[in-house]
Amino acid sequence: MSWIRRSWKAEEANEWTKEDLIACILSPLAYTALAIGIALALLLKFVGFLIIIVAIVLIILMIYVIDPKLKAISTEYEKKQNEYLEDLEKIIRWEE
Repeated sequence: MSWIRRSWKAEEANEWTKEDLIACILSPLAYTALAIGIALALLLKFVGFLIIIVAIVLIILMIYVIDPKLKAISTEYEKKQNEYLEDLEKIIRWEE
């Protein structure tokens, strides 16, 4: 799947891309399939177990597509949060 971009910078990851669209399509399909599959599996229908397997594959595919963007955004957010906490700590020390 070379047509799915795997490396992102935080600024680029905030923009809407085809990976977001793919994840938006896969997400409801995967979770609907999972719900239907579990319901049918509870009724001991063989097709329910097959649908659960399909749902798991869709969820893994969705994670494969969107996870690099989420990690890039998360890393940038963590850096900003650490800077904010350091600044806050300096302010608190000044007040004491």
